[in-house]
Amino acid sequence: MGLITETNSQYYNGEQIFFITAATSSVTCTLNTQLYDSGSTIPGSIANYNTYVSTSGNIAPNDFVLYTGAATVENNIITFNPAIPGPAGGATKVAIKIELIAEAKWNNYGGYEYISLKDVIDNFMIAYVGEDKLIPRVKRTDVLFHAKRGLQEFSYDTLKSINSIEITLANSLSYPIPQDYVNYVEFSWVDALGVKHIIYPTTLTSNPTQLPLQDANGMPIQDEYGENTEAAQAKIDERWKKANDRLITGEFDSDYYMGVYDWYWWKMAYGQRYGLEPETSQKNGWFTINEREGRISFSSDLANQLIIMQYISDGLAYDLDMKIPKMAEQAIYMHIVHGIVSTRANMPEYVVRRYKKERSAALRNAKIRLSDIKLGAFTQVMRGKSKWLKN
Repeated sequence: MGLITETNSQYYNGEQIFFITAATSSVTCTLNTQLYDSGSTIPGSIANYNTYVSTSGNIAPNDFVLYTGAATVENNIITFNPAIPGPAGGATKVAIKIELIAEAKWNNYGGYEYISLKDVIDNFMIAYVGEDKLIPRVKRTDVLFHAKRGLQEFSYDTLKSINSIEITLANSLSYPIPQDYVNYVEFSWVDALGVKHIIYPTTLTSNPTQLPLQDANGMPIQDEYGENTEAAQAKIDERWKKANDRLITGEFDSDYYMGVYDWYWWKMAYGQRYGLEPETSQKNGWFTINEREGRISFSSDLANQLIIMQYISDGLAYDLDMKIPKMAEQAIYMHIVHGIVSTRANMPEYVVRRYKKERSAALRNAKIRLSDIKLGAFTQVMRGKSKWLKN
């Protein structure tokens, strides 16, 4: 039996149409996407579909009207309250269309590339656990633990687990650390052409974690509980926000007068500034991680710029994230096997070493398969590298 169960309409249009000849209180969807209603309590889930009704039975887009009654979903079975009435006024059937919202359609595209964590665990229990098999018995919760740990570890350097956020940087020059953030990959600002310019981390400043108030002798002041009284805002942060980046980068031109570096100084210094530091000799701006406030702070020249924040998540933040590329499926199986055998008492060491090697080999293969290095892209970059440079 084939693995693709959706029709072209279900996959490309994100919709499924039902025809009824009598009043109906529920329909069962066969969409690959897990449906959620507005009352869902699952973290990270939102109402991801709409229901439309065509009382004439025709299925042209203009024939459908949004269903405004209440609807609940369980296992992709949608229950309507009130029920959708049957045909009337000479019509022979009523059409019900379940259509995914745009974000749910996008998530479904390319879904064949992945296998869910639930399927991984089910497959593992069937293939590796049982009489005369590698693992005679194991609790499903143990398999789930090692599968999640494997997904978490693979997300850091193997799987495609990079999330990105597009923001317009406010005058506060900072943005809260994303909810599922583990580490950053790259921050960039985007110009009018849509081209990215990389924003680099800086050691020019730092964000203090403690801000004790001091008396005239420089000693920390304590409150009524005997704890140090702290300031609300770090002076270092205030100065960094107000900093004129041209004083750091040395980016002066004939239209810029500062009272110290005038036009004459610029003309004389043109082409004579040697020994520049790469950290300061760029005009894309900088960022720092403010652990005290839980925010990402940017330099003053990036105010009101369009920022792209790319960061790593561990793949466990939401149930919807727990999917594994099929090219890494064997690697996750080997990770689970090694995790189970290495934590069992009286397990021979040569068995543990064997599955440690199996795990490493499978992980290496997964990295190669997921590296996404295409020969055509590589040769395109290398074109022109052999050109002769003439003085």
